[in-house]
Amino acid sequence: MKVVILAGGKGTRLWPLSRNSFPKQFLHFGEKTSLLQKTILRFSRSYPRENIIILTNQLYYHLVKNQCRDLDPDFEYNILLEPESKNTAPAIALAIKYIQEHLGASEDEVILVSSSDHLINPEKSFTNLLPLSERSAKEGNIITFGVHPNTPETGYGYIKFIPDQKAEIFSVEKFVEKPVLEIAQQYVLSGEYLWNCGIFAFTIKTFWKELEKQCNDLFQVFRGDFKETLTSFHQCRDISIDYAILEKAPSVKVIPMNLSWSDVGSWDSVYDSLEKDGNFNVKVGNIVDLDTKNCLIFGGKRLITTLGLEDIIIIETEDALLISKKGHSQKVKNLVEELVSKKIMQSTEHITSHRPWGTYTILEEGHRYKIKKISVHPNQRLSLQLHYHRSEHWVVVKGTAKVTIGSEEILLHENESVFVPKSQYHRLENPGKVPLELIEVQVGEYVGEDDIVRVQDDYARI
Repeated sequence: MKVVILAGGKGTRLWPLSRNSFPKQFLHFGEKTSLLQKTILRFSRSYPRENIIILTNQLYYHLVKNQCRDLDPDFEYNILLEPESKNTAPAIALAIKYIQEHLGASEDEVILVSSSDHLINPEKSFTNLLPLSERSAKEGNIITFGVHPNTPETGYGYIKFIPDQKAEIFSVEKFVEKPVLEIAQQYVLSGEYLWNCGIFAFTIKTFWKELEKQCNDLFQVFRGDFKETLTSFHQCRDISIDYAILEKAPSVKVIPMNLSWSDVGSWDSVYDSLEKDGNFNVKVGNIVDLDTKNCLIFGGKRLITTLGLEDIIIIETEDALLISKKGHSQKVKNLVEELVSKKIMQSTEHITSHRPWGTYTILEEGHRYKIKKISVHPNQRLSLQLHYHRSEHWVVVKGTAKVTIGSEEILLHENESVFVPKSQYHRLENPGKVPLELIEVQVGEYVGEDDIVRVQDDYARI
């Protein structure tokens, strides 16, 4: 079985922590591993890592690559880039075309598709069901996974199944989009509905057969080889796998699961998923609370103190603060839309920016100057570049820096510095085995990020 992990989504519902430049699949919620890394590990415990394909886009390629490197610096995961965002049906079709041509899969190979940003607990209860899904998929079925709902959640889709006390897997009667509260309550009470987890399995043969029958215009785009498909991918219409196939295919079955599952689609669902203290608070960061109950408090570097709060969500980052009543976090998406309409930078960008070689954080910025903290991964280097409008001072805080200025190369160690003149070609490199950290002070008439002229780059950004 091959596993396709979808990791190209642009999350806004967990703002201000999740933003377009760093969406929720890369978040770790105070733990060592991110949601994406948890998903990779979930499947790599059951299947060879060579069988895992991570599907993303150019914007997140290096984020995915760096998080995979953190799991194992010596293993190259299969990372596939979709040419543009066209929703899940075209993305999955592209992944299957890649699996057939580049991984040599036959049409009888079972493909399991999963989102990259879900929490499942206990994970073993889920992975124990994968052989059942594989067997049923080989019989020509399309398999979905559903969770018995414990609350009338309006943020999830539902699956109505046909009960069969003797079966482990049930036929699906219909899929239902996110219902209003009154309808969701009826679904939970009926016992005939499951939350739709967005995880499904099928053989390659079944996928192409149903795509041709149920969504022929999309099928036509993928009739050529993989290279031709990349060229014609822009012709795909924006459509989800649910609309394209699942809601219309005749042989869809669901495996019910009794476990804790969340798509982590709101701060309320984050609260429900994480461990709570004696006052039913979830606290991440430097938090001191008194007379505070049923709250989610997520902090960054600053100390957060609370007094007499109840049913409140507080999310603090270096450049933004969200305060909300619990139960209202589904509206965060509307809040972000308002910020975007006002062209507020914090709506999409973090103060820390991720690059192929590492990260930089803006510590302070003013008229004619900017101060950054730069971190460079081991054996990575920035482009050979120059700036027309600013000079730079670099002070090494940790590690060893290899610096090129013009035709000169020097090595800098902790507490050593160098001056980079305006309009001089230069490059920063980490030749060591530990992350390189330094402070950069920019001074000039213009300190924007677009004042960069690259002449050589390891990441094809010229």
